[in-house]
Amino acid sequence: MTAQTKPFSVPTVDVDTAFERYEAIRVRLPQPTFPRESRQAGTLGDVADDFDVFILDAFGVLNIGGRAIPGAVKRVAELRAAGKRLFVLTNAASYPRSAALAKYHKLGFDFAAEEVVSSRDVAASALLDVSDIELWGVARGPDPDLSDLQAKVGTLETDRTLFRNADGFLLLSSASWTPPLQEALVAALSERPRPLLVGNPDLVAPRETGLTLEPGWWAHEAADRTGVVPEFYGKPFTNAFEAIRGRCPDIERLRVAMVGDTLHTDILGGRAAGFASILIADHGLFAGRDLDSYIARSRIVPDIICRTT
Repeated sequence: MTAQTKPFSVPTVDVDTAFERYEAIRVRLPQPTFPRESRQAGTLGDVADDFDVFILDAFGVLNIGGRAIPGAVKRVAELRAAGKRLFVLTNAASYPRSAALAKYHKLGFDFAAEEVVSSRDVAASALLDVSDIELWGVARGPDPDLSDLQAKVGTLETDRTLFRNADGFLLLSSASWTPPLQEALVAALSERPRPLLVGNPDLVAPRETGLTLEPGWWAHEAADRTGVVPEFYGKPFTNAFEAIRGRCPDIERLRVAMVGDTLHTDILGGRAAGFASILIADHGLFAGRDLDSYIARSRIVPDIICRTT
């Protein structure tokens, strides 16, 4: 059973299913080149001299759920003390960036507001450039605050008339998304194609119950069935990385390292932006799995593989 023949309706999937789905939609992702093999290291401290800027994913690099990865708070402090510039780049778009910043502070990290960039921020900026959309239908998730979008919006989860009346759609969260809502979106796009923007390109996200389906999953499924090509904002697409690049324009690109736990978002996206890529192996998506087999199957090769942050 594939997305091309029948809509997905399962609430969670396993790592192999997610990996295969990423490979199936690979044509819609950036197409960078990769090194022939990865350099091995223990921690980010072992490679600190090679880079001036570290772009850090959150899950699998800074934290696992509601706890910081052992040693991560200290490592971030050490990198900062060594004069490294630090940024957090997250595809979490269910909440405004201020909520993400508060979470990191609670975990013990000292990031400033300007050091955190979310895919929601990038999508919100894009809305300002679209002048012919009067009303957006938004999949917002649990947070009712959409004031950061600076556009006329309505919530798809609570107002079904938006599927008919909205001039475009924006998927920020799938926390409240259901198969009936997905069917309504597909029907609306089939009847009258409209822009479909995605503020979280991730296909899945790790939760306590498994890998939940994220906005990217549903957007690709809608594209398979309607032919409407979504516009993605966030990793692995270069718009997210350029938002950070604009804050350190004088740094040589290969002196910037994207650090993450996923191949198809963090590593692929970092390389597509012209940055070096570092995969954290012992936490996150591939923890406890045969990482070499996934690298061989995808041919997405990190510049460096670190065991931990």
